[in-house]
Amino acid sequence: LVQGVPMSRLTGLGGLTNAELQKTAGSSPTVYRARLFVRQTWGVGGEREAVASDQNQLAGTRDKNRVVLSVGKLAVSDIFDANAYAHDPRTQFMNWSFLTHGAYDFAADSRGYSVGAALEYYRDDWAVRAGRFMLPRESNGLALDRSLSRHHGDQFELEKGYVLAGQPGKARLLLFRNRAVMGGFDDALAVAAGRVPDVALVRQLRVKRGWGINLEQSLGDSAGLFARVGRSDGASEAYAFAEIDRSLSLGLNIKGAGWGRAQDTLGLAYARNGLSASHQKFLAAGGNGFFVGDGRLNYRPESITEGYYSLGLDVLKRTAISLGAQYIRNPAYNADRGPVKVVSVRLHTEF
Repeated sequence: LVQGVPMSRLTGLGGLTNAELQKTAGSSPTVYRARLFVRQTWGVGGEREAVASDQNQLAGTRDKNRVVLSVGKLAVSDIFDANAYAHDPRTQFMNWSFLTHGAYDFAADSRGYSVGAALEYYRDDWAVRAGRFMLPRESNGLALDRSLSRHHGDQFELEKGYVLAGQPGKARLLLFRNRAVMGGFDDALAVAAGRVPDVALVRQLRVKRGWGINLEQSLGDSAGLFARVGRSDGASEAYAFAEIDRSLSLGLNIKGAGWGRAQDTLGLAYARNGLSASHQKFLAAGGNGFFVGDGRLNYRPESITEGYYSLGLDVLKRTAISLGAQYIRNPAYNADRGPVKVVSVRLHTEF
């Protein structure tokens, strides 16, 4: 069930302010099926480890070394580009720039879900993942393209756990490749011949590629750091996620144990988003993307600073109220606009 109207109707920003609201959200409640998938795990040795009940996960035990197959409808981010400190907009950072790599145009319909399969292999401190998922039929659309052999989003991820100064951490390398009918910025500029360029006029079968590096580092029982850097080729339109071609984010989460509130969390983070040279030229010529386009763009990288305080409620377990604020400079990469200040209040509970 979803209901909500996003700020500025999801336009005017590269890193949008609320990752909980969908592109199809509206003022009327909408009921839909988010996930329906099968997951099979095969143990292949190593120590046994306990698994707690959690989102998309049943309690039990499993082999540390294992193979996992997931098939069906789910969010690509359920499996790829996880991070303990910046991945869940319900209780962590809200801006899209901290949900995942801003430049990761991962396969999803306009609600954030897709259909496909992913295979994972865990071996000691290593993990390898690969998956193929459906892209929407059209840029940022709701209907998925069922021609999975012709049009698809592929991703590959390598993960390594490590210990630094006695504290655990993880490093992840992500590669992605989308194959779909998309509009290219250089082609749109060439066809326009001095007029306002339009990517809809030059849509054809294209491939978009990108990569990302993701780090998480524990600083003890009460704090942790995260950092991400990512990049796409930036040659074609934003197809399924945000209008970002270059992304950098880093931040810190601190538990409230130091001030007697162990169930609370304080988070501070910074993101810097950018566009490719051809994307900049397209917007400077008056072109419009799905999310940004002010006409004759005075380009500057977009920067976002976000902080939140999540207050765990003693009277209700698994319930938190979060107060947040975002400060955005050069919104939509336009030095002539902003800054934008956003405040938020969230209530999240789990049953």
